[in-house]
Amino acid sequence: MTEIKKGKYFFGTVKLGERGQIVIPKEARVVFDMKPGDNLVLVGDEEKGIAIVKADIVKDLALKILENMNNFDDIVKSDLKK
Repeated sequence: MTEIKKGKYFFGTVKLGERGQIVIPKEARVVFDMKPGDNLVLVGDEEKGIAIVKADIVKDLALKILENMNNFDDIVKSDLKK
């Protein structure tokens, strides 16, 4: 594991298995407090790559969005104008 910049890491490489599985390096699991049984969300951008995020973080983000639904229309309209 190499800390490239404060809070930014390079954990090395992993190999994709025959069944499409990867092993998340132990150092990454420790840094991001990942435990067996944790639910993970996989998101991707064809140009930028793939990200793996713990599901509870996504849940927290969704709750923040829902709690701020009053402002949501304004945010969406603002983004559509860009």
